[in-house]
Amino acid sequence: MSDDAIKILNEKCVGCTLCVKVCPFGAITMIDKKAVIDLTKCTICGACKEACKFDAIVMSVKQEKKTVDLSLYKDVWVFAEQKKGKVQSVVFELLGKGRELADKLGVNLCAVLLGDKTDEACTELISRGADKVYVVESPKLAAFQDEPYTKALTELVTKYKPEIVLCGATTIGRSLISRVAVTLRVGLTADCTGLDIDDKEKILLQTRPAFGGNIMATIISPDNRPQMATVRHKVMRESDSDLKRKGEIIKETFPDEIYSSRSKLIDIVEEIEETVNLTEADIIVSGGRGVGSKENFSVIKDLALSLNAAVGASRSAVDADWIPYSHQVGQTGKTVCPKVYIACGISGQIQHLIGMRSSDVIVAVNKDPEAPIFGVATYGIVDDLFKVVPLLTERFKQIFK
Repeated sequence: MSDDAIKILNEKCVGCTLCVKVCPFGAITMIDKKAVIDLTKCTICGACKEACKFDAIVMSVKQEKKTVDLSLYKDVWVFAEQKKGKVQSVVFELLGKGRELADKLGVNLCAVLLGDKTDEACTELISRGADKVYVVESPKLAAFQDEPYTKALTELVTKYKPEIVLCGATTIGRSLISRVAVTLRVGLTADCTGLDIDDKEKILLQTRPAFGGNIMATIISPDNRPQMATVRHKVMRESDSDLKRKGEIIKETFPDEIYSSRSKLIDIVEEIEETVNLTEADIIVSGGRGVGSKENFSVIKDLALSLNAAVGASRSAVDADWIPYSHQVGQTGKTVCPKVYIACGISGQIQHLIGMRSSDVIVAVNKDPEAPIFGVATYGIVDDLFKVVPLLTERFKQIFK
């Protein structure tokens, strides 16, 4: 950044410290009762200029349009998220959609794998449709950490120049890919539910819910590469496995500083659940505001156990601290696509429906016949859940005992 991009006019600065308080990057300090800007930290966000009541801050940033040679970028990349060496199922969904995109563009579909002891995972990625697998292998990458993963993925993208980079909208994916996009100074469309290629312009069409899910917005990035998007879990079909497929494995090594991190991973504590994983479940039993209390959620859990199902919840139940956030289904929770979704005491606001309406069969139990959930339900039971659910639980126990 040039020295004249932002300046403090000392003759106007009164030392009020307003600029210091609003700077989100800690780039302003007071020296001799005058504000001083550290240009190595400043991002020219303009917060200080807006806060200054004395016109003591002057900005003169020239916006130069970034020109990119788009012809240098090719291939569709999928970030292959793994935990303890096991590739997560959202990756297979991305490979399924990525295959369609790559075929329309006439390019390779590639997976990017960061981890340790990756041979088995590489074989699986190729069997699921990857033409190439870019691998960075190190014991320091065995578990996800923001900084080393960001630096490694950024280095790979910079070197090989993919035109599209896709990542699951998981906790890890959201944390990682946003950092990579900022580092590369490109756009990122989050939580996509649809992806396609514009037939004429050959650019990525990224579709996601907007305005609380009331409309679907299609976003494009015509002038920068790579085009980057995160995709919600369980909204796309997984690619099929073909063990006869052949592919290329490209291994990269980086200097030790790439794997360095200012934070230290001490331990990973996994949540202990009596029921199966929410996003992988074939059957989900969810409770909402109608459950009434944390104690009453035992009714929902009993039904789930009788079906070997996962336990879900609406946002209102999570906000009330009746059940942990990891069980939340909806726009601000998890997107699920089970064979059977049983909604108990859930009214069915659009934010919840976004996360579960693609389920094969939806069963709704609610005493309000006007509840929106009945608009998407395959079967609806208008009655008190505390009468219906225990009866269902007892019956399923008899069937599956």
